Amino acid sequence: MYHTHATPWPDGKPPAEAYCDEDQRLAILAAHGTDAMVDDPELQGIASLAARICHAPMAMVTLVEEERQLFLARTGLEARETPRSTSFCAHAMLGAESLVIRDAREDARFADNPLVTGEPHVRFYAGHPLVSSEGAPLGALCVIDTVPRADGLTEIQRETLVVLAKSVMRRISQQRLGATAEKAVNLRENYLQRMIDSVPGIAWSADAAGNFDYINPQWTELTGLPAPRTLTDWQAAVHPEDWENAAGAFQRALDSDTPFEYEWRLKLADGDYRWMLSRAVKSPVGNGETRWFGTVIEIDRQRRLSEARDLLANELSHRIKNIFAVVSGLIAIRARGKPEVAEFADALNQAIRALSAAHNHVRPGNAESPGTLSGLLADLLAPYGSARDGRFSIGGPGIAISPRAATPLALIFHELATNSAKYGALSCPEGHVTVVVEEAGPDGNEICVTWDESARSCDIPEAGEHEGFGSRLLRMAVEGQLGGTFERRHSEDGLSVTITVPRTSIES
Repeated sequence: MYHTHATPWPDGKPPAEAYCDEDQRLAILAAHGTDAMVDDPELQGIASLAARICHAPMAMVTLVEEERQLFLARTGLEARETPRSTSFCAHAMLGAESLVIRDAREDARFADNPLVTGEPHVRFYAGHPLVSSEGAPLGALCVIDTVPRADGLTEIQRETLVVLAKSVMRRISQQRLGATAEKAVNLRENYLQRMIDSVPGIAWSADAAGNFDYINPQWTELTGLPAPRTLTDWQAAVHPEDWENAAGAFQRALDSDTPFEYEWRLKLADGDYRWMLSRAVKSPVGNGETRWFGTVIEIDRQRRLSEARDLLANELSHRIKNIFAVVSGLIAIRARGKPEVAEFADALNQAIRALSAAHNHVRPGNAESPGTLSGLLADLLAPYGSARDGRFSIGGPGIAISPRAATPLALIFHELATNSAKYGALSCPEGHVTVVVEEAGPDGNEICVTWDESARSCDIPEAGEHEGFGSRLLRMAVEGQLGGTFERRHSEDGLSVTITVPRTSIES
């Protein structure tokens, strides 16, 4: 496996046997991309320093290829390469230590070498192997003299050659890592470009000021227009009714550096319009710079389905309201002239009005009601006066109520209000009802509603009196439908009811 890091090969360790195989070695050599490093200034400086320290007229950074040895840097020699068959470095690179030839004429390996018998008349050679991080022998850093050296190199010269060879490998490895990183970046950019160009929506990028410098081919395919360069260029493709608001929203996002999201209609090449959802965010891209990246995704089908569902929901809601009115009217007609059922009819009508009030809080498109538990309580208690009259007060956060929860909540508090009007605080002028809505439980995952009746001078019934049906209704609604609990407490000062339900039962 090829290494993608620059961990140096250990000193004094021969190259890895597996990478001495010529095919493997040449593959590693090619991976370094060293052709681009010929006459590299840093390597040239190393070669010159090695020559000076070793008092040698020639020094080279050599890479041994299949047919030649290439000099990435050299001093004292004109040739840029020589045949591999004459290479001293091809021998040096296979060792664990520096190869030192005191007199090449007396070494059987080199005595007949053309570089010894002819120009440049090599006599002394010292080369330290250049080994890749995998252990592949690549070449050598060498110094050459035209006169023999019986004493070879001094200790300091040997150490310097080793240190400089490490510097050579570090530089070569940096080149390899840089080339590898650049290749990886180019590959990722190519993949990303293909991905962006293949997505079904429009993708774009712009500078910090909102000048567009890229938009994928989907723009032209959909609109038939050239890619926009400024915000104004988009106007030709945006529905006239949407342009001013959409452009204004985008400009505000540019000015405030906040994410942009807007729905508008895009004009297609055939003149038709489609609803689009446009999003954009500003992101840092390095060097202290930021850019905008955005998408435009078609939502026409979802938008039209949503509009159709809203239309149907509004129609059903209107019919339900009519049903409440019809049922209430039928009860009044049937009870007319029948005093024996008047009380029952009145109680039933009040319950229907409570359900109608609950429906108002959750019906689609209702802008009159806040759709909260506190708002529902206010509507249910409205027949008994107002908060300004001092008859009741409602406090707490505005907890949103769902359609599923609206009906049982209406039944619960209608029952409490009815009982209070008959027997409790709302049955006498001095009475007062305080309702407090609170968040409870860990992380506010429960809603607690406390219903307190203050009626010291009123005729409060004894515990258990007039509450059989009411208790059953409360238990059914609170426990059965909302999954909560309730507690009723009587005292000399009045009545207190505590209802606790999971937040999800009310809001979901």
